[in-house]
Amino acid sequence: MHAKRLLGGLAPLLTIMILASTGWAAPLPPPRAPVPSPGPPASPASPASPASPASPATVNPAARAVPGAPAVPGAPAVPAVPAVARVWPVGSRPPVVRGWEPPATPYARGHRGVDLAAAPGAPVRAVAAGRVSFAGPVGGRGVVALELSATGEPPLRTTYEPVRASVRQGDMVVAGQVVGTVEPAGSHCDGGCVHWGLLRGETYLDPLSLLPPWLRRRLPARLLPVLGVPPP
Repeated sequence: MHAKRLLGGLAPLLTIMILASTGWAAPLPPPRAPVPSPGPPASPASPASPASPASPATVNPAARAVPGAPAVPGAPAVPAVPAVARVWPVGSRPPVVRGWEPPATPYARGHRGVDLAAAPGAPVRAVAAGRVSFAGPVGGRGVVALELSATGEPPLRTTYEPVRASVRQGDMVVAGQVVGTVEPAGSHCDGGCVHWGLLRGETYLDPLSLLPPWLRRRLPARLLPVLGVPPP
């Protein structure tokens, strides 16, 4: 009697074990995720404040760049040239056949000096006092270079070509002293000219800036009285 009751109580358990071993048992439901406890209510979002204009201290300096100033801050400026010349290299006020055209880069095309009209054989003078740093041919053209006195460090150097030198390297010259004559060959101008250059170190500068205003200015033409001719 007791055995029948025991088997009757174990029958459901044995049925579940048999079904589980054959895969027919219903799978257990997945565990529920814990529900977070409600926290304090969030404060309402404050309205966005309008963007304030940039203060002068935060404005990009490039925005206030002066027209014509170097694009890169700290770029070296063109060295100043003192107006130390006392005479023109040739003539009194020779025509400038071609002016100074500085290149955009050190190796770009340009005209690193000025061409002054001068006939072959014309005397070439030192524009200011200095020392002859070179006198001789370069590429088939005669060249004379002068280091100008009291023009800073490194000193300004002025060059003339094509010139047949009458001075030697190391000679000291004064303003207006003849340093050579214009060569008949080597000029790239019709009718002859002298290429006048100016450098400080390796930087080419405008040689006309050596001339003071009174020397660059052309005198006005004046009509002189003609003697011995009766009035009309």
